[in-house]
Amino acid sequence: MVAGIAAATVLSAPGTAAAAENTSPARPLVKDLLTGGKACAAGEEARSYVSAPPRLSAVLYDPDRTQVSGEFEVWWTDAEGAEQRRTYTTTAKLSGTTFTLQLPSDITPTTVVSWRVRANDGTAASPWSSEGEGSVCEFVYDDVNPEKATIASPEYPQPEDVFWVDGVGVYGHFTMDSPSDDVVAYTYGFIGGPYGTVRPEQRGGAVTVPFLPLASGPQTLTVRAIDRAGRSSDQSLYYFNVKSGHAPVSHWKLADAVGATSADAESGTDARAGSGVTFGGAAPAGTGLTTTAHLDGGDQAFLTPDAPAVDTGGTFAVGAWVRPERTDRDMAVASQGSDGATLGLRAGDEGPVWSFTVAGQEISGGAPESGEWAHVLGLYDAETGLAQLYVNGYETGTRTQAAPAETTGAFRIGQGAGVSAWQGDIGDVRAYDRVVVPAEVTELARHKPQLLGHWSLETASDGVSPEQSGGVPLKLGAGAVIHRGPDNSCLPEIDPDCPVVPYALVGDGHLQLDGETAYAATDAALLDTADSFTIGVVVRLTDSEPAHPMTVLSQAGEHTDAFKVRYDPSASAWQLVMPEKDEAGATETVVAQLGLPAGVDGYGHRLAVVYDDATDRIKLYLDGYTNAGATASFPNGWHSSGPLQVGRGHVGDGWGEYLHGDVDEVQAYSGALRDRDIIGLGSGTDPCLC
Repeated sequence: MVAGIAAATVLSAPGTAAAAENTSPARPLVKDLLTGGKACAAGEEARSYVSAPPRLSAVLYDPDRTQVSGEFEVWWTDAEGAEQRRTYTTTAKLSGTTFTLQLPSDITPTTVVSWRVRANDGTAASPWSSEGEGSVCEFVYDDVNPEKATIASPEYPQPEDVFWVDGVGVYGHFTMDSPSDDVVAYTYGFIGGPYGTVRPEQRGGAVTVPFLPLASGPQTLTVRAIDRAGRSSDQSLYYFNVKSGHAPVSHWKLADAVGATSADAESGTDARAGSGVTFGGAAPAGTGLTTTAHLDGGDQAFLTPDAPAVDTGGTFAVGAWVRPERTDRDMAVASQGSDGATLGLRAGDEGPVWSFTVAGQEISGGAPESGEWAHVLGLYDAETGLAQLYVNGYETGTRTQAAPAETTGAFRIGQGAGVSAWQGDIGDVRAYDRVVVPAEVTELARHKPQLLGHWSLETASDGVSPEQSGGVPLKLGAGAVIHRGPDNSCLPEIDPDCPVVPYALVGDGHLQLDGETAYAATDAALLDTADSFTIGVVVRLTDSEPAHPMTVLSQAGEHTDAFKVRYDPSASAWQLVMPEKDEAGATETVVAQLGLPAGVDGYGHRLAVVYDDATDRIKLYLDGYTNAGATASFPNGWHSSGPLQVGRGHVGDGWGEYLHGDVDEVQAYSGALRDRDIIGLGSGTDPCLC
């Protein structure tokens, strides 16, 4: 028992065996040291530059896993040439912990400051981090901001030199240069972007950034110089004014008189026509074109100015409206030189595609259809080295790197090397020597919608409600009446004998439907549902809990409806319903749906359907807005032959889904309205489609 007590005493006595077995802490590793968050380094090019006295940090280890403290030593030469050396000891913490030291504000700026660190466990200290294979850490505290950058651009001088400068689609190059020799980066930003940070090749050097104006108007470039300590200069501002994009260098509308043997040029040189070209053909609706040229696909189906139309060695673009009569062979829309550029159609193993080939590199996409108009445009951007293809205003395919050379061959419309001549119609051929920016491409490819009818449903005579401009009227079926709002000759709140008359949806009246037999319809088909169309309506449900779906708009084919807009009480949502084919018993699909906000009465809701044949997309809008769930792919639109129906739709072999509610402001267009135009529907006027 005595021996056991003695043994226990020896084991628990402090400072005896434990002290004899103590292991010194490990030398701190350079990789575990940071100066203000920057890696430890020394030497002219490697040392850190900081904008304020930094926080030093180190991870310290002790093999015994005891607590250790950190001993930091910092030294420098002050402004008088005297060495300043200081030592700081931190509070003890566990081994493996990060130890930090915030240096005081009296560190001398613009001089090299050195530091090192070691660990101490209270019994022994580790070697300094600078000993052996280690290294001293160095930094310079820089307390001076760099000077402002100067900015210059040969293409876009400031207004005091040239007020308006050409222009959208033409690159400018902006050089930024600060007098300070320690600048390592410049941050910059143009109004609306791009924004970025660029670094000169050498410290203190200048740097140049390209900028492509996407819109005309005043523009501002903002620049700050950043030095190696991270300090920023004051802001430099550079103002310039961008003109609209200049006209194409070559342009042929191809709207020449029947029998003409050449095409007049809007710009560039007139193009002589081969014998396979005839003028006076149909033009795409809503484009401003009156006629186009027809090419028969033979050897003489071409037009040419007998000279190049554009320099293919720089930035260029070629576009046109085209309507192929066939898609089973490769055909050229336009080309220049045998190895320059060809815009056209390729039959393809998996179906026809539009194609743009530059210096042997091809981009393809889209889906050409026989007898259908499309706008195609190929673009080569020499600044980026990338070729792009647009179809109907939308970029398609994958941008491709290419390196074309200037070609001396003549520009040819309807012919290209290695492909067949064009068979079909071509109009409005344009060649540019600049980038055609996305907004311009969209406008070039736009079919401006045409109003087909606007029924305000304010009045009816002999069962007919007129169209605003005297067009096709809506005939009212049994039970359908035009309701007029209160005449304000009395107030129900004051006069108990005054009848309560609901207000009209829009204006002074609306169509009232009983949900049993009431409807209204045109005499014949209104919308070409195989092509782009838009239709809008204002509707208010009278029955907040109907027993079945109720249709507000539909247009019939021979066996079913090409489309149907209805309210489905089981989903508490407005739905766009479409079958894929005009066949008896064809399955109807809900292609788009929007939930109805709480309450189905009051002022009603504005609904719209937009089908864009160019993108094969159809959208349902509720009160001017849509979302991804109300947008669907619909590539197989078919032409419906039946009249427009208001308040009912096909159910089986007959009519059904009668609407119990009020309808107003039916507006129908050929063509697809833009999102910004939809908000203007249902207000009593027609939106400006400018």
